[in-house]
Amino acid sequence: MHPALATALTRIAAREGRAVAGLPPLGDTVDTEALTAVLESDATVTVRFEYAGYRVVLKPALEAVTVIEREC
Repeated sequence: MHPALATALTRIAAREGRAVAGLPPLGDTVDTEALTAVLESDATVTVRFEYAGYRVVLKPALEAVTVIEREC
């Protein structure tokens, strides 16, 4: 798993007050292998997806990980 993806999961788990293992399976939302390949392929790529009630914006750099609560 790409470090940016792991960072996003850690941030969501912290907001939810639970362990990462307690979150829904990420693989039910996105193809994690394909996502990792995209993030590793280009330093300028930006990936956006929704997961567990959050909008996640990833760039390869860890400081460029954004987790936004989805508006209802």
